[in-house]
Amino acid sequence: MTTDSVSFKVKERNPETPILLRVIWFFLLGWELTGLWILVAWALNASIIGLPLGLWMIDRVPQVLTLKARAGLVVTDLKNGRSEFLPAHSVPFLIRAVYFVLFGWWFSLLWAALAWLLCATIIGLPLGVMMLNGLPAVTTLANS
Repeated sequence: MTTDSVSFKVKERNPETPILLRVIWFFLLGWELTGLWILVAWALNASIIGLPLGLWMIDRVPQVLTLKARAGLVVTDLKNGRSEFLPAHSVPFLIRAVYFVLFGWWFSLLWAALAWLLCATIIGLPLGVMMLNGLPAVTTLANS
């Protein structure tokens, strides 16, 4: 008796970039590029046509800032070898959409501007990086 079963391999996605490389990236490119990235994303969020791309860009701010890996799972189908990334979202879509329309679109710009300015000071740098890493959650309640 044989059973045809599908086998999956699930692992947490955490391919962290070495910290030294992340620090060098932040000081050479990350901070300046993140400022431009946020302005473009927010401008896209102000239009209905650009909204999907703007939200995608906001979701990637931690990667642009410090090369931080996104939280989630990688599911691999062992039969055909295909892998799929499943992001970690715990808040239902409808709640996230209402939050974005009422608060997220305007509060995220204020949050990002303050965080970006904090990164310009030695004392505020740790708080600014933490705030920018949390920007996806401030914008749409997404897990970063």
